[in-house]
Amino acid sequence: MTPTCSCRRRLLGLASVSLLLGACGQPAGSSALAPVEIGPGTTCELDGMLLADYGGPKAQIHYAGVAAPVFLCDTVEMFNMLLRPEQVRKVVAVFVQDMGRADWDKPVGHWVDATGAWYVRGSKRLGSMGPTFASFALEADARQFASAHGGTVIRYVDVKVEMVDLSGGAHFEARM
Repeated sequence: MTPTCSCRRRLLGLASVSLLLGACGQPAGSSALAPVEIGPGTTCELDGMLLADYGGPKAQIHYAGVAAPVFLCDTVEMFNMLLRPEQVRKVVAVFVQDMGRADWDKPVGHWVDATGAWYVRGSKRLGSMGPTFASFALEADARQFASAHGGTVIRYVDVKVEMVDLSGGAHFEARM
């Protein structure tokens, strides 16, 4: 083998690695990042609760440079983490469960891009932390849910920090 051939292979290898590493920083909603399913031992980043033990929509946030997502047992916690000014880590993807397809009491799977989802705020249905933002992939499902359970249909960009109240769980958790 000639030195030129060896150098070309080395350059092609480095170029391939560079392309792979470059794909890791793709923005939210990209097809490069996929949601991770909740397991029986998956816990909430904020309070350590086992996600499988509680109903209502769950969320996961993928940060740049971190292999595994952080899970949250409620969409209110997700919005709290993302909207607070203290949030400085680069978010590369956020997923919520589509409650138009997932079972409210035992939600599994049906992850959708949180930034494109529809939310119902102020419904009678409670999440693991009390009042929650029910998440939906389709506007029609969100409107049907709001009609049945009350609340207002809003988009991700319409959620403001003053709408996010983490004190709900203490009011609704009988074991506390």
